[in-house]
Amino acid sequence: MKWIRINAYQVGLVFRNGVYEKMLTEGKYWFWGDERVEIYDRALPFIPTVELNILLQDPALAEQLIVVDVTEQQIVLQYVNGLLKQVLTAGRYAFWKGVIDYRFVYADISKIEITEDIDRATLLSKVVSPHVRAYTVESYEKAVLFVDGKYAQQLPSGIYLWWRNSIPITVGKVDTRQQQAEINGQEILTRDKAGLRVNAFAQYVVTDIEKALLENKEYDRQLYVVFQLALREYIGTMTLDELLEKKEAIAPVILQNVAANAAALGVQVTGFGIKDIILPGEVKDIMNQVLIAEKKAQANTIMRREETASTRSLLNTAKLMEDNQMLWKLKEMEYVEKIAEKINSISVSGNGVLIDQLRQIFSGK
Repeated sequence: MKWIRINAYQVGLVFRNGVYEKMLTEGKYWFWGDERVEIYDRALPFIPTVELNILLQDPALAEQLIVVDVTEQQIVLQYVNGLLKQVLTAGRYAFWKGVIDYRFVYADISKIEITEDIDRATLLSKVVSPHVRAYTVESYEKAVLFVDGKYAQQLPSGIYLWWRNSIPITVGKVDTRQQQAEINGQEILTRDKAGLRVNAFAQYVVTDIEKALLENKEYDRQLYVVFQLALREYIGTMTLDELLEKKEAIAPVILQNVAANAAALGVQVTGFGIKDIILPGEVKDIMNQVLIAEKKAQANTIMRREETASTRSLLNTAKLMEDNQMLWKLKEMEYVEKIAEKINSISVSGNGVLIDQLRQIFSGK
């Protein structure tokens, strides 16, 4: 014989020749040699060494246990003394009653919606998050939800949580802020067969997410083609000179021409502009020559106008000097002063007065 002591908060299970017999609580017990006792701590989960269903046939033992059955389509959140401890997946679990306060929250994960009373902090915790799918729609975004390949609903901005299971979920998003498309390097022929390279830009806003994502594929690429064709069609009706003269008038026409097609894509066009019109090398040289010739002609016209005005001024001055002897002498002295500024010395000879000699030098006899 041998004896075994069962302490407080312990439980003993007696087996005779490998067959379960009974449960023992706190106390001291004597046993024969063919009996074996397994001692369990009531503060720990009950993990038996034999099939749990066999042990639960003992009403006394079953009364001391909390049995949690979790199906394939469930998870169970286990709380210990009010704190989340773990997530129980498919299986059967047993816990001792009395010592620890257990609480269990069952969740059906066969659906995607989280209808159970579980707060977001718990769902996003490291314990539960492996079983949750999280999607974020920013404040400047709109989104559509596809469940199992089918359109389900629109999603406004926010954080969305769904159970992680075999049902596929896809979220399509669009940016609702103003966006810009670059339409660069467009090789276009004008009506007079001048080859140009045009760089432009377009600004737009997505207004109808269902049209943009559900009814059209790659709406942004389609919008690019719409602008490209409209630009080519309009420039093809103009000569090079008309295009250069009416460059600023292109934008309103293009915006009007693409408005209907853009609306069919779920997009509202808000702006368009031409950044560059690049001419071929030969055309650029000719344009430069024309420009130089025009500028030279303008310069010659200005010079002739100034010469005419100067001659008219000299004629008026001469008439005044002819009528006024004193003005004539003052003019003579002005020229003498100007010449003296540039000449270091002047030699005069003869018996005449200096002014008369200077007059003879500068004015002649």
